[in-house]
Amino acid sequence: MAQPTYLTREGLAKHQAELEHFRTTRRQDVAARIQRANSIGGTVDNAEYEEAKKEQAFIEGHILELENIINRSKIIEASKGKSDTVDVGSKVTVLNQSRQKKENYFIVGSPEADPSRGKISNVSPIGKALIGKKIGELAEVKVPAGTINLEILQIK
Repeated sequence: MAQPTYLTREGLAKHQAELEHFRTTRRQDVAARIQRANSIGGTVDNAEYEEAKKEQAFIEGHILELENIINRSKIIEASKGKSDTVDVGSKVTVLNQSRQKKENYFIVGSPEADPSRGKISNVSPIGKALIGKKIGELAEVKVPAGTINLEILQIK
C-alpha cells in the first residue's frame, strides 16, 4: 500500500483548487490552442500544434499527479498544546549545535514543504531525523558537508 501524503487542511484546499483549475480552465485553453493550430496548418510540421500537444500532455500528467496526492492525503491535525514527541504536524524549535542558532521547523508532507518558510517534509533528512524525538534529545542529520546535531528544545 502506498504511503499517505500528509497535508494541512489549507494544503488540501490549495491542491483541490489547483486540480479544478487544471481540469477546467487549463484543459479548455490547450484544447482551443490545439484546434486553432490544427485549423491553421494541419498537424504535420506545425510547431504551434506540437507545442500545444506537449502542453496538453503536461496538463494531463499534472492532473493525475494532483489526483494521486489528494486521494492519498491524510490531514495533519493541529495539535492541542504541547506534545512530547515530534511527529508530522509538529512545530519544533531546535538548537543547531554547529551554528549555535535556534531554528523553527513545521513538519509537513512533501507537497507542502517550503524550507525557506520553515516547512520541512517528513521524508527530508532533517524531518526523518526529528520524527520520534523528544525534548532534550539530539537528532543527527547526515548532510554532504558532514553531520548536523539538532537539540530539540520545544515541540508544539
